[in-house]
Amino acid sequence: MNHRLADHSARLARARVALEGLSIGDAFGETFFVLPEMVEALIESRALRDQRPWGWTDDTAMALSIVAVLAEHGTIDRDALATAFADRYRDDPGRGYGGTAHSILVAIGEGTPWQVAARSAFSGEGSMGNGGAMRVAPVGAYFAEDLDRVVEEARRSAEPTHAHPDGQAGAIAIAVAAAVATEIGAGRRSPSGRALVDEVLIRTPTGPTRDALQTMSRFDFDTDVRTVAARVGCGRGVVSSDTVPLAVWCAARHLDNFEEALWTTVSALGDRDTTCAIVGGIVVMATGCDVIPAEWRAAREPLP
Repeated sequence: MNHRLADHSARLARARVALEGLSIGDAFGETFFVLPEMVEALIESRALRDQRPWGWTDDTAMALSIVAVLAEHGTIDRDALATAFADRYRDDPGRGYGGTAHSILVAIGEGTPWQVAARSAFSGEGSMGNGGAMRVAPVGAYFAEDLDRVVEEARRSAEPTHAHPDGQAGAIAIAVAAAVATEIGAGRRSPSGRALVDEVLIRTPTGPTRDALQTMSRFDFDTDVRTVAARVGCGRGVVSSDTVPLAVWCAARHLDNFEEALWTTVSALGDRDTTCAIVGGIVVMATGCDVIPAEWRAAREPLP
């Protein structure tokens, strides 16, 4: 069924802006997976690696499927999204998918209903990983005017791979952040990072991710990012609760500066392609694509 709203084209254009920021953040962060002594020097000197193109990862691959489903249906059709995820994985499995994602997507591709495949992870509890959050910014951009709808559509976007409520909570938090940033970019909200954090806290369901968001909210924006990461995580555990709070803090701190937002985010190290993808997808909605350095846009591997 076609659920497209009357302003579908404008909404889809916004989703594609989020995809642009997300994919550039993803590819930027991925370039910093180098030897520890190299990465510290690169970040300290704000030096970009010479490798070209900057390859994007599963973060972008899955976001591409989300945008494709929004384009066709105007909503997150979970059956269509699960199929899109599995098809894209089958055609290009070397994008850095984690072991749990590999198992779920292979099962879906072989005909297992997504409800069964997603629930099979972690002895039936489902995944609380950061995968739902890393790909969801286009959902927040598309439905930005209606935060209740953002919450529901974000949850739906996570469910084909993340049956655990906290995996879904991470997707909700980031979609809400992207929606608020979209409204800021449109001039319908004041550009307040603190207000963005507050809105995310209000909308995120209770659980480990919200608890960590609450801890994050106590840090001033002039705190060193590594101090924040030491308390709330930087994605090393690749779960929502140790990834989403830092990303929201970095985005809220630099809502007016895409480049600075990504340098701050990558300075925390951890799961740097994913944290940078999340931050890029949020901040670009407040700044627009024009502020992204031309060199970065040219360096990122082209999107299909």
